[in-house]
Amino acid sequence: MRIVVIGGTGLVGRKVVELLQERGHDAVAASPSTGVDAVTGAGLEAALAGADVVVDTPNAPSFEDGPVLEFFERSTTNLVAAEKQAGVRHHVVLSIVGTDRLPDIGYMRAKDAQERIVRESGIPFTIVRATQFFQFIQTLADAASQGDTTILSDVLMQPIAAADVSAALAEVAVAEAVNGVIEIAGPEPLRLDDLARRLLAVRGDSRTVVTEPAAGYFGGKVDDRSLTPGNDPAITDQRFGGTTYSRWLEDAR
Repeated sequence: MRIVVIGGTGLVGRKVVELLQERGHDAVAASPSTGVDAVTGAGLEAALAGADVVVDTPNAPSFEDGPVLEFFERSTTNLVAAEKQAGVRHHVVLSIVGTDRLPDIGYMRAKDAQERIVRESGIPFTIVRATQFFQFIQTLADAASQGDTTILSDVLMQPIAAADVSAALAEVAVAEAVNGVIEIAGPEPLRLDDLARRLLAVRGDSRTVVTEPAAGYFGGKVDDRSLTPGNDPAITDQRFGGTTYSRWLEDAR
């Protein structure tokens, strides 16, 4: 099976390519560094020639509302057009748990637009919504820091190791399209402020994490259902990664 991984040199995509190749598939990475730019369409036709499946994992270079929406709308529109021309039989897209519940967050609106384009493309699809990656907790802590203080909400999350997301995507890529949404989350619900507190402690970071429920998430209002799995009745399937946060922290020092 020939599988093209858009964003295949990134954190998640690179591991998806490796896993598929280990299983004997003709999996290739497609990203600007390999000459494929989904935003401009450059290199897409050649990259998708003969492809059976596309796994769509790129991340936007900017989180600002306008640029991120433009990135996902343009890249996904170009991608599905190229897939139709190439006869691709399955489009797998990586999205985020809570995408359809947080319209006041620009990044979520952009991912919702991406999902809509995929749904309406006519190409068989599977949307894989993952919870927040363990790897992103540092970014959240840094963005919320003012000097030696980090101000974060205590919102409930169920974060996941990026490697577990890659493993799930590799499984979905070789299965039949579900034409629906699969959720994947970590094995345990945890609170954002505590996640940051534990990470900073492990890394010897002296910043103090202050809990402020009104701090929200990326400027949006959230509650304990916003970022956790199992709160959308339209979900086709639910899966859970096996890596606990404690285990991941052992390698995050």
